Amino acid sequence: MNRTVVLVVYDPFWPEKFEKEAEKLGVVFGSNLVRMHHIGSTSIPGMMAKPIIDMLFVVQDITQVDRIDRAMSELGYEAMGEFGIPGRRYFRKLDGEVHLFHLHVFALGDPEVDRHVNFRDYLRAHPGDALAYQELKLELAEMFPQDPGSYTDGKTAFIQAVDARAKEWHAQRED
Repeated sequence: MNRTVVLVVYDPFWPEKFEKEAEKLGVVFGSNLVRMHHIGSTSIPGMMAKPIIDMLFVVQDITQVDRIDRAMSELGYEAMGEFGIPGRRYFRKLDGEVHLFHLHVFALGDPEVDRHVNFRDYLRAHPGDALAYQELKLELAEMFPQDPGSYTDGKTAFIQAVDARAKEWHAQRED
């Protein structure tokens, strides 16, 4: 079955779904776990999104994550390895063909952690940019309803521009 790009109205229960799932997963990660973040569009209040909860976990030792594949499988997660991003461990949880949760795991200090968290925080603090992102996503979902790859590719330039603004914004806040 081909995946379809479907955006839904923001669900105020998404943060709670993240918290409940993260709590279960935290037990599996144990003392290696440093932080858990809800990322992606479901973490931006009011934003339409694909109803998939994106999570980012920060760990002390990324190689230890390879040892928990079986425990993750018992919780319904499929281990996907780096899945295109060096240093990452990626897991997904599906219900049949429907994606429920995506988990991105990075080692403490990996620049991808700050990039994802800064992007989320920037959009939370800049509703105009969040609205522009939502409008782009709606346009792309209409253009590519049966082509998730093209939908994702169509967001790249916007995401890169926001990443740059978010990095600068975050640096200014730390001063």
